[in-house]
This record gives sequence, structure tokens and C-alpha cells, in this order.
Amino acid sequence: MESKTVDKSAAADAPAAPDPMIGPMPDPMIGPKPDPMPGPVSGPVSGPVPGPVPGPVPGASIPPEELEQLTADIVAALKTVYDPEIPADIYELGLIYKIDVDDERNVAIEMTLTAPGCPVAGEMPTWVENAVAGVAGVGQVSVKLTFDPPWDKDRMSDEAKLALGMF
Repeated sequence: MESKTVDKSAAADAPAAPDPMIGPMPDPMIGPKPDPMPGPVSGPVSGPVPGPVPGPVPGASIPPEELEQLTADIVAALKTVYDPEIPADIYELGLIYKIDVDDERNVAIEMTLTAPGCPVAGEMPTWVENAVAGVAGVGQVSVKLTFDPPWDKDRMSDEAKLALGMF
């Protein structure tokens, strides 16, 4: 699947236009914006998330405190996107595999779906892109969909398992 790029500098406060090939994003898929992720977060987020976030990269041009806040805001934005068939957000479901923030504040996200045949496979990456593009300070956003490795329930956070009655 080809990923799209959103340039926030062109439309700083304007909402992202719906993709004419996909149609408007349904409002029920976006929930209220939760509080930013608790705990310290610093450095570019890389590797499977949720989980520990690596420290700052030596020589990075984004100050650590600013990168910590930007990362927390990106995670908070991801937590507003819900799988329409599961009452938990995509971050807590473990659908976000990788978040990379470069020195220009461009964000690359690698994500998966609960199943390759997911009915919103064509729409969810756009929902993720739009949510992250709305974060103040973010440059361009790209979302890559992957099924390697395939998602399984072990990737879910305890919060998601609790919400789904899996404890």
C-alpha cells in the first residue's frame, strides 16, 4: 500500500480534506483526545510501541524536552483513532509498530491492522495520518501499513485487554 504525505506547513490550522477516493472520515472512529501518555518519553520513538521509549539520539537537533512533548502529543493523537469493530484505540491495541520523528519533525509511522481483510484497511492509515498531522509542531506525516509481523492479541496493552474483558 502506498503511503501519503501531509504537509502541515501548507495548511497550518486548516482541517485535512477528505480523500475523494475514500470519502470523509466517520466521526464515530475518532474519540475524545485523552491526556498525554504518562511517564517520561524522550528521543525518537522507534521499535514496537507501546513500551519503553529510547533516549535521545546523540546529535539530534530537537531539544530532548521538546521531543518528549512532541512524542507525547503524537501518542495522544494516535489514541484518538479507534478500530470501528473493537472498543479500544489503535495505540493500546498494539497496531502501531513504529514511530520515527526526524530532526525536521517529520513523522513516519509503521502500523498494522488486526487482520489483512479488515474492512477499514483503505481508510485507517488516512485516519492515523490526519490525527498525527493535527499535532502542533509536526512536519510531514507518512503512514506505512505492514502485516509483518502479523498482529496478535499479545501486542495489546493491559488497558486494552481490560476494556475488552480479556483479564
